[in-house]
Amino acid sequence: MSGRTLPLVLYRLASHAVAPAVPLLFRTRLKRGKEDPARIGERFGKAGLPRPAGRLIWLHAASVGETMSILPLVPPLGEHSTVLLTTGTVTSATLAAQRLPKGAIHQFVPVDLPGPVSRFVHHWQPDLALFCESEIWPNLIMEAHRRRVPVGIINGRMSDRSFRRWSRLPSLSRPLLAPLALLTGQSDADAQRFRALGAPASSPGNLKFDVPPLPVDEGARATLAAAIGTRPVLLAASTHPGEEEQIIALAKGLTQTLPELLTIIAPRHPQRGEAIAALLASEGTASARRSLGEEPQPGHAFYLADTLGELGLLFSLSTLALMGGSLVAHGGHNPIEPIKLDCPVISGPHVANFRDIYADLAAACGVVIAPDAERLHRHVLALLTDAEARAQLGTRGREAIARHEGALKRTLEALRPWLEKP
Repeated sequence: MSGRTLPLVLYRLASHAVAPAVPLLFRTRLKRGKEDPARIGERFGKAGLPRPAGRLIWLHAASVGETMSILPLVPPLGEHSTVLLTTGTVTSATLAAQRLPKGAIHQFVPVDLPGPVSRFVHHWQPDLALFCESEIWPNLIMEAHRRRVPVGIINGRMSDRSFRRWSRLPSLSRPLLAPLALLTGQSDADAQRFRALGAPASSPGNLKFDVPPLPVDEGARATLAAAIGTRPVLLAASTHPGEEEQIIALAKGLTQTLPELLTIIAPRHPQRGEAIAALLASEGTASARRSLGEEPQPGHAFYLADTLGELGLLFSLSTLALMGGSLVAHGGHNPIEPIKLDCPVISGPHVANFRDIYADLAAACGVVIAPDAERLHRHVLALLTDAEARAQLGTRGREAIARHEGALKRTLEALRPWLEKP
């Protein structure tokens, strides 16, 4: 392959070397529920479906958050071609099954090893490959380059830490990024970092601002609203390990002032429900569990919403949303989703994955970021007890989001030359 450098050669050699151990890794992932046993072949490049005739555009998103951001692209891209969406997690595959329009295809992305990657690209023969955000997989990109498939990165994100790491290896980053057909960055800062690495980057804006509000099942909403009644609701949304303990402690402190408070815990990965239920039981807290069909009763201080695809329902019913992934060093989750459903947002300090969004919202006083547990308690209590403050927070957040909308249209304009190619 032309343009192959020593780091790329070493990466490919290392890929061949570790390949025999990868099936063992995937057996472990299967036992932990992190893979779909019926579709495990897709992870090794064995297609689960035939390739349809005609043009095919391949979109790749890592997990749920990235999938949500590019779903609005699928219908307009589908006007030109069949859309193949690949993702890497079971939860994102479930989301794709629920949200992809008719005619679009979902497959699990192959592991980034030469054999699986070659089988995947040979079978699907994409006419255009678009990777979302920070998904830079050398074997996948090299194989697409080798087969002369135009490759782009959309809604590109490059953190300061990642930029420093890639900058130290220009002989790895430039052969991957310089041949890209296009790269659309989430922000001017992201585009600037990618350009410094050799990519042809522009900055049409962040697609996450253009994602429509999450769906809400109105029947389920009416049922759950009746069970909650007039109680104030704190929703801990998309939580990760190490956060539930902090949320339980926070809620216990809040109930000293707000004895009727209902705290909903919605883990990012619903399969963690059993462990969180055990934690709640060990803390001696009264709770109900949604995956078992239970509803919160007046004596329940906690409600464990360990289901998938219901965050829209939960945001629509909550007084305040505390975004998960921000109380531990995970990087936070998307605050736009609750704000678009009129649910004000508070966050912990770890928001690196959405740093520009949080910076814009914070500058507009449209979100509260609490740097420690003491101030988190103080801010949450103040917002739960002050309806006017919550309303102003929500209004400022919606106005800040509206100022950034339009990235979807601009991204499609950037893609147009490649969509119109014969």
